[in-house]
Parts: sequence; C-alpha cells; structure tokens
Amino acid sequence: MAAAEKNGTADERAEVLAILAEQRDTLRLAVDGVTDEEAGRRTTVSELCLGGIVKHLSAVERGWMDTLLGRPRPLPDLSSPEVQAAWRDGFRMLEGETLAGLLEDYAATARATEEIVMGLPDLNGRSRLPEAPWFPPNASWTARRMLLHLIRETAQHAGHADIIREALDGASTTMRMPVAAA
Repeated sequence: MAAAEKNGTADERAEVLAILAEQRDTLRLAVDGVTDEEAGRRTTVSELCLGGIVKHLSAVERGWMDTLLGRPRPLPDLSSPEVQAAWRDGFRMLEGETLAGLLEDYAATARATEEIVMGLPDLNGRSRLPEAPWFPPNASWTARRMLLHLIRETAQHAGHADIIREALDGASTTMRMPVAAA
C-alpha cells in the first residue's frame, strides 16, 4: 500500500471528489429530458437557464483547476460593456449551443478535475488566488478549500437548476432522485 493510501490522502481526495460527483449528478438530473429550447429558456428574472448553468459550472470548475495548478486567469476589466456581455453569455445558451454539447463539456471538465485532484500528493498544498476585488490581496487557499468551494458552488447552482426545471414543466429533482439502499 502506498504511503498516501496509508495516511488517508487518497481516501480524502476520493471522498471529496465523490461528494462533488453527487452534486454534479443532481444537476444532471435537473436537466434530464429537457429539449435544447427548454434548456435555453429563462423562467425567472435571473440570466440563468438550465444550459447556462451547465456552461457556467464547466467554466468555474476549469477556472478553479487552473488556479489550483498555479495558472490563474487575469481578471478582465469588469467595467467594460463587452466583458459584461461576455459574462452574461456565460449564463445563457447561445446560438448553436446544445444541451448535449454543454453536458459533454461538463463531463470532460469533471474527468480533468478528477485526474488533477488524484494526481495531487494531498489536499494541503496552497495556491495563490487571482487578484480580484472579492479576494484579499495575495490570498491563497489549500486544494481542499478550493474543492469545498467548488462543491458549494455546484450545489448552489444545482438548486437553481431545480427551481428553473420546476418552473419549466413542474418536474422536481428531489422527486426524481434515486432512493439509496439502506
């Protein structure tokens, strides 16, 4: 047995990834069976639609993995109308995008995240956060904290997706979840 497995490192990484996978599955359940037209429809005053949530979570997860690997993206000029429009487009399905394509990208992103995380020696390593108004200057987080943040964000948006889905056709994610065996 490798040293990492003896001290629980591999188990911790696998457990954190399993929780993230559960949240991803909840999101997938919320979008299961909807058409591209439905996936692009807004049902609230928010910019969010089902396909846009999937697209946003793919981008967020890739961004956190870039940060974890020490390649944070520079913050664009948030006052720019073009940047603001591009940000809003990250929550929408655009012409030519399909839910199947967005889900495929999300699955590829998940596989990349799992490979990165399982390749870490442990979750204690720190990475510097990008310079942004919502982070303190020169802040850094452990890989563990980044993954916990990603779990929280995924769960939050899976909840948004459930609300949007229910407004679309009355289907509730919680009513379609498989029951765990006792």
